[in-house]
Amino acid sequence: MIRLYSMTSKLLNELNPDQQKAIIAIDGPVLILAGAGSGKTRVLTYKVAYLIFEKHIDPTNILMVTFTNKAAGEMKERIKKLVPGDMPLMGTFHSICAKILRSDGRHINIPINFTIYDEQDQLDVIKDIMKEADISTKDFKPHALLTTISEAKNELIGPLEYPQLARGHFQETVARVYLLYQKKLIESSALDFDDLLSKTVELFTKHPDILGKYQEQFQYILVDEYQDTNHAQYVLTTMLSKRHRNITVVGDASQSIYRFRGADFRN
Repeated sequence: MIRLYSMTSKLLNELNPDQQKAIIAIDGPVLILAGAGSGKTRVLTYKVAYLIFEKHIDPTNILMVTFTNKAAGEMKERIKKLVPGDMPLMGTFHSICAKILRSDGRHINIPINFTIYDEQDQLDVIKDIMKEADISTKDFKPHALLTTISEAKNELIGPLEYPQLARGHFQETVARVYLLYQKKLIESSALDFDDLLSKTVELFTKHPDILGKYQEQFQYILVDEYQDTNHAQYVLTTMLSKRHRNITVVGDASQSIYRFRGADFRN
């Protein structure tokens, strides 16, 4: 055990005082505001090492969420060099939700072997619907309809709720397409990327026991690029961290490379 403690001291000595404070603050919610080049990736990876070496937290009780697959890969490689043995669960919101739905989605009638549609798959479905429903692609662009449906899903507005909120001809058309679009996805045993988030929220809402299982598993949660989270991601983070409340989020309020996806730093 002396080796582990000495390793922790060595790691902390490589950091400046502010970074050290961020790493050893593990109880309750912690917000770290850091700009580009400030070492936020190092802070997150070293914090994982600190939790495991110094606080003896089981790696399976740690969840690290990143915003891109590239970032997740980089984090994994860095942590592997710091932490021998078992690794925490790390990935994007979408990959983590996909794992949860593969495991427990059957409770809301999602088959274990569901297909994940990419944007081209989604556009193909939208175009088929428009053709079947005699909706002109000159009057309504398929991509515009899909984007609006995506925005609704990120706000956790389902196809049954959307018609009640629709205002004007465009949104009324979106409401028609949204209902048919979701029906076709169900018939094809498929989810789109937005469904991965919204369906996980639905699963947790309808089955508190399943939510409780994941809340107990993920006693420490770390979220990178928090300024890029949209409403659905914020709700997921809040649900998972509600029991233990040990959540560290790193954000840069001055930039948001995914602002068009509905991210809102006011979360």
